Amino acid sequence: MTLIERPVVNTESGSVRGTAEGGVAAFRGIPYAASPVGDRRFAAPVRHPAWPDVRDADRPGPSVPQSPSRLEAVMGPRTPDWNEDGCLTLNVWTPRPPADGSAPRALPVLVWFHGGGFTSGSGGWDWYDGRHLAAAGGIVVVTANYRLGPLGYLYLPDLGIENLGVQDQAAVLAWVRRDIAAFGGDPGKLTVGGQSAGAFSALYLAVSPITGPHVNRVVTQSGPFGLAPQNPEEASEHARRFLGILGLDGTRDPRTALRAVPVDRILAGYQRLSQDLARPGNVAPPMYPVLGASGIPATWQQALVDGRLDGKDLLTGTTRNEMTSFFAFDPRIRAISSDRARSIAAGQIDGGDERYDRTAARLPNATPADILTELETGLVFHEDTLAIADRHAAHGNPTYVYRFDYAPAPDPAALGAAHCVELPFFFDNFDAYPDSPMLGEATAAVRSLGDTFSRAAAAFVATGGPAAAQWHPYEPANPATVRHFG
Repeated sequence: MTLIERPVVNTESGSVRGTAEGGVAAFRGIPYAASPVGDRRFAAPVRHPAWPDVRDADRPGPSVPQSPSRLEAVMGPRTPDWNEDGCLTLNVWTPRPPADGSAPRALPVLVWFHGGGFTSGSGGWDWYDGRHLAAAGGIVVVTANYRLGPLGYLYLPDLGIENLGVQDQAAVLAWVRRDIAAFGGDPGKLTVGGQSAGAFSALYLAVSPITGPHVNRVVTQSGPFGLAPQNPEEASEHARRFLGILGLDGTRDPRTALRAVPVDRILAGYQRLSQDLARPGNVAPPMYPVLGASGIPATWQQALVDGRLDGKDLLTGTTRNEMTSFFAFDPRIRAISSDRARSIAAGQIDGGDERYDRTAARLPNATPADILTELETGLVFHEDTLAIADRHAAHGNPTYVYRFDYAPAPDPAALGAAHCVELPFFFDNFDAYPDSPMLGEATAAVRSLGDTFSRAAAAFVATGGPAAAQWHPYEPANPATVRHFG
């Protein structure tokens, strides 16, 4: 079929004109909600007003306001591209709606949310370009922005300000249900996925009483499931301290006052709060989804007990050395003593000091930093990912588990298979990571591994089974059924 260079699709809000890219049509920067500015700042998302003319969708919208990511040292630098106005947008890649006027094919849909610790990131960045993933499996890929930091997770429930980032994500799924058919997607064949904070989000969206019934499959990459949703009391205290930093403590109407604060000052205030709360070994941001607030009614543990994930296919996994991304360039961790590392472990989990000792015995030549990194990788990422998979598979649900083992060569920072390393492989998008220490040189062998991993993930979205050699369904507590890549 001859491709139209600038395909046009009609959405509920108006027509959008995309681009044709290698057999896939791309539509970038489509608003799914009104701009969160003025009276819409610190308010729940609402539908974007309709536009009368065809809207160009040839480039992403701006990122949501944010400070530089702490993971740029691992992933590579980004040029700031944020703007509060027009930031709530999404991007669609589809194997082309037909040009002959016939009804478009109803293809499976992946809605994928970026990571960044609920503090940074953008679905429009080239790191997450979905063109190759869409082509690999004949699927429709959607990425999206959602509000971050205090703009997304400030907790002032008496004012209706709670989990706004979660509400944005739910609004993305609602847009998909209404509009994705026009792009050739089937809203009844929906996979929700993401990496890191996006994986955390994907799981909770899949088990939510509101969004969960519309989700058929789930992809979680390096989900920090050892991190519980934020306690409401802690979230309230962090909100109080944040208002104090901005000079708004005691304000009669803090919402109106917050809407008048320049966004640069909001970001600077959040950075100061982050610095005030920073502790060696603690990777939790000051503000992130709050338990009991909008979209997070229960922990994932309780949701699984209640059967809210049952009946959904699950693909989940981690990288081998997750915590090196957070610790390898932290001088406080690199110079840590064994006593201090042991104390950090003891403060994070009952028996953490004993866990530290057992990890040290298993790694006799490791430094205290290496031991703490290994221990925290298990506590934050590995153990609960496997616990979710164990429970899900034990109840007869199709479950696939991976461990990503690829490490760059050479590896001067000793990152190993760091947090985020599987992203260029998942999207088969290596050229978007030209200065990434976690990736190194994208050799022919590296690109071949990316082709395998990306096709497997796309096949899972399309069929529920990853079509990769030797990737069999996961069996509870059976490490031999974890598929290793790299």
